[in-house]
Amino acid sequence: MTSTPLITRELFIDGKWTAGAGDERLEVLNPATEQTIAEVPQATPADIDAAVRAARRAFDEGPWPAMRPAERAKILAAMADEMTRRRAELVELNITEAGSTRMIADFLQVGTPIDHFADMAHRVLPQFAFEQPVPPIYGRGIGQGAVVREPYGVAALITAFNFPFLLNLAKLAPALAAGCTAVLKSSPYTPLEALVLGEIAESAGLPPGVLNIVTGDVAAGEALTQHPGVDIVSFTGSDAVGRKVYAQGADSIKKVVLELGGKSANILLDDSDLDKVMESVLGGIITHAGQGCALLTRVLVHQSLHDELVARIVGTLGFITVGDPADPATMMGPLIRDVQRQRVESLIAAGVAEGAQIAFGGGRPAHLDRGFFLEPTLFVGVDNRMRIAQDEFFGPVGVVIPFSDDDEAVRIANDSRYGLCGGVWSADSQRAVALARRLRTGMVTINGGGGGLNPAAPFGGYKYSGVGREFGEYGLSEYLQHKTLQWPVG
Repeated sequence: MTSTPLITRELFIDGKWTAGAGDERLEVLNPATEQTIAEVPQATPADIDAAVRAARRAFDEGPWPAMRPAERAKILAAMADEMTRRRAELVELNITEAGSTRMIADFLQVGTPIDHFADMAHRVLPQFAFEQPVPPIYGRGIGQGAVVREPYGVAALITAFNFPFLLNLAKLAPALAAGCTAVLKSSPYTPLEALVLGEIAESAGLPPGVLNIVTGDVAAGEALTQHPGVDIVSFTGSDAVGRKVYAQGADSIKKVVLELGGKSANILLDDSDLDKVMESVLGGIITHAGQGCALLTRVLVHQSLHDELVARIVGTLGFITVGDPADPATMMGPLIRDVQRQRVESLIAAGVAEGAQIAFGGGRPAHLDRGFFLEPTLFVGVDNRMRIAQDEFFGPVGVVIPFSDDDEAVRIANDSRYGLCGGVWSADSQRAVALARRLRTGMVTINGGGGGLNPAAPFGGYKYSGVGREFGEYGLSEYLQHKTLQWPVG
C-alpha cells in the first residue's frame, strides 16, 4: 500500500472557498493504511449558519428557482460532463478515502451515480410535469385550474460514509433539478467526495449559493437540521440518528426524508439453483466490507438446501482476498474506522454468546497489521430473534437461517424492524414474484434482478428503513411542493 500526499480542502459557501470560522481541523484517514491523507476545516455552527443564509439568499433572490427546467438541465448536464471527465480521479479518491475496492469504486461508487446524475439532467428533468391541468369544477359558475410543482426551498442534505459520492449525488441531483438550493454536509470520515463537488459546480457555472458544502461534527449537524432557514432535510445514516434528525426537524415543521438501515433477507426457495445464487449470497457479505444498507445480509434458505449452501459459502470465503483496495485483485477492503470495526466485533461476540456458531471468519486477518480490516464472517445456527439477525452489522457478516416452506420464509423475512430490500430465488419466476409481493420492503430483486441499480426506479424502504424515496422522478418529487391555481371561466 502506497502513501498519498496530504490533500487540503476548504469549505464551499456562497460560491467561495473558505477556511471557516473555527480553528479545528478534521483529519481524513485512508482506512486501509490508517494514514492521514487530507485535512479540512471542521465546520462550526457559525459556518452552518453562513451556508444556510447563502442558500436562502440564492433561493429567495437568485435565478435558480425561477429558471426554466431546460435551463437547469443544461447546467446539471455540464456538471455530469465534468464528473465524467474527472471519473478516473474520482475513482482513486473513493478508493483512498472510503476504502472501496477498485471494482466497486469504478462501478457502484462513482460510475453509477454519474450515470444517475446524467439521467436526471437528460431524461427526468426535461420530461417532468411541473404543471398539470385539473378538471373543471361546476358550482357558482365554472372554475378551472392547474396544479403547479414548485421547489421546496433550502435543502439540507446529510450523507453517510459508506457510499459517499453516490449518496451525495443521489440527493443533490433531485434537489437541484427541482430548483432548490442546498447545503450538503458529508460524513466527517469522507468530506473530500463532497467538497470536490464544489469544484465541479464552479466549472459548470452553477450560480453562487445554490450549492454550499460543509463538514462538521454533531453540533454542526444539529445546527443544520434545526436551522429556521432550512425547509427540507434529507438524511442518510443509521435509524438511531435518523430518529434524532426526524425529531430535530419537527420543531419547525420541516419536511424530512430519511434513508436509513436495513437487515434485508435473501430468500432461496427449495427449487433454487445454488450455482446461480452464490454471487448474490457472497455479495451480501463482502461488498464494500458489508457497509451497505441494502445488502442482503440474512440468507433464508430452504432446509433441504441448507447444508450444501453453507458448505459452498464456507468453501468460497476462503478464497476471498482481503487487503489493499487499490489492488485490482483485492475482493474486500477495510471498514471505514476502528470504531466501526469494534462495533462489528461486539455484535459478533453477541452472536456467539446467544448460541450461534461461526462457520467462517470472526476475527481480523492475520496477514494485515495496518488498516481496519475484518475477515468475512458467516454465522449458522441462527434464530431470527437473535440480535445478529435483527441488528445491522454494517460489516462483512452474514447469517444463514433455514425455513420449511414459503409461508415461513415470508414470516421470517418480515420479522424485522427494517424493510429496505429483499431478494427471492426460484426456478419458477411466477412463484418468486408472488412471494416478493408479500415482503414488506421497498425493493425486491428476483433471481438476482439483473442490470444493476436502476435510475428510473425508486430507492427507499418501509418501517425503520426510512421515509421517502430517492432516484429518478420519485426522488425529484420529494423536493417539490404542490400549489393549486384556480380561476373562473368566462
